[in-house]
Amino acid sequence: MAATTHTVTNQAPPLVGYDVFSSDRALAEAVERHLAPDVLADARDDLTTLGRSAGSAQVQEWGALANAFPPRLRTHDRYGHRVDEVDFHPSWHRLLGKSVNAGLTAAWGRPGGHVRRAAGFVVQTQVEAGHGCPVSMTHAAVPALRADPELAAVWEPLLTSLVYEEELRPPREKDGVLFGMGMTEKQGGSDVRENTTAARRLDADGEYVLTGHKWFCSAPMSDAFLVLAQAPEGLTCFLVPRVLEDGSRNAFAIQRLKDKLGNRSNASAEVEFDGTTWGRRVGEEGRGIRTIIGMVAATRLDCVLGSAGLMRQAVAQAVHHAGHRRAFGGLLVDKPLMRNVLADLALESEAATVLGMRLAAAYDADTEAERAFARIAVPVAKYWVTKRCLPVVAEALECLGGNGYVEESGLPRLLRESPLNSIWEGSGNVQALDVLRALRSEPRALNAFLTEVGAARGADHRLDGAIKGMLTELADLEGVEGRARRLVERMALVLQGSLLVRWAPAEVADAFCASRLGGDWGSAFGTLPSTLDLGAVVERARVEVDA
Repeated sequence: MAATTHTVTNQAPPLVGYDVFSSDRALAEAVERHLAPDVLADARDDLTTLGRSAGSAQVQEWGALANAFPPRLRTHDRYGHRVDEVDFHPSWHRLLGKSVNAGLTAAWGRPGGHVRRAAGFVVQTQVEAGHGCPVSMTHAAVPALRADPELAAVWEPLLTSLVYEEELRPPREKDGVLFGMGMTEKQGGSDVRENTTAARRLDADGEYVLTGHKWFCSAPMSDAFLVLAQAPEGLTCFLVPRVLEDGSRNAFAIQRLKDKLGNRSNASAEVEFDGTTWGRRVGEEGRGIRTIIGMVAATRLDCVLGSAGLMRQAVAQAVHHAGHRRAFGGLLVDKPLMRNVLADLALESEAATVLGMRLAAAYDADTEAERAFARIAVPVAKYWVTKRCLPVVAEALECLGGNGYVEESGLPRLLRESPLNSIWEGSGNVQALDVLRALRSEPRALNAFLTEVGAARGADHRLDGAIKGMLTELADLEGVEGRARRLVERMALVLQGSLLVRWAPAEVADAFCASRLGGDWGSAFGTLPSTLDLGAVVERARVEVDA
């Protein structure tokens, strides 16, 4: 019999048993906005099914277990044979199966495929972010492989399959495959031109053997990898399979798994190529960066979407807690200061979601103008949204107080995950420099960006003022590198403001423009002007749990 002193009161119930997709108004509205009517109903049904699954107790438990029991490296079998296998908890495979079956690797060539996939990626990230890494790279490998139509004909149907098979077998024996990527080396880091992995030509056209290492090889359990290596004519992209066509294992020695801050469910490895590692050239020799850049751009967008998902889950948890927790004579959510904090967090979350989904729509449109827009808007968004993730999650955790600081709440896992997307696929400085490169060499990209921003001109005086300030900055690129972060931040905020003014409810757009663009804001969350309709902003972020 429980002691009377242990009666549990004033605790928020678990946020479980809800539709992660439909309860996210900003996400659901973006899907409706960007999809054609003939595919909208089907997409909404699929995303609602995925959202209900993601909000279920069972699937949330899978996410917790995949992180509680991280992958283990098994270099040899019991007899001493080198096997280089990575063993995962069954929950990891269940999550991957869910995401692949939901089409999160099947966007290319599917009507509205990128918007549908982007929404699903935001949903699944909220369950468990680590498995999104192989999902993202498998999706992103398609544009790189299209540089070689012969390779694409073999691999693209497997990459875009709705079937997940975990065993390593020759690709011709599988109905679906996953791809990883290996670019980073110890001495190179983001400067991949300094990589030293060498590729030696074989007699057969397009075939090489590789010698070298990769300091960060993502998802080493994948069926194949796109890697960069120095061929006789320069840095080149290669497809390196784990299992060769004859069923033998390629020379792919996993030396160790990284012990990471977060992303614990996902394996990241150091791998060695011993001079017999077989690779097939993708694209032209010496044009490796040009070949793989399509993959990099797609994974950068996924960093934006993944951060938007993490922010959304953190905000949903904070609003849910405040809607049930009582303090000082009432619900926390009704206290003016807490309402200000929650509204501020909700603004950041919605702005990230709206921007990420707009970029996904640009991929679906696939016009010259939209490609030009994405060329500059993707690194702008990657720089800003991924950097906003960490402070948002940290503040949301604080909304739960000590309850948020314990592992069982799930917030510590979100917090550990939140710096990741700002680092992977190019850190903040790399993104800022990429924006400068586009500004200097691709005038169509800047014109497309300004056209997008200008679509909201005249709708809000604070946005108009911010656009004017941004144009002043853009007019003077002398010595710009030292202030590149400042410029890119301004571009991101103006772009988010333009999208929200056009598409978000008035109270959301008003609060964003007043704070982020108008300067009526402090240095921490919860410093919005008190004259705004903050209650409406918070209510929009609230999750309705099924009875």
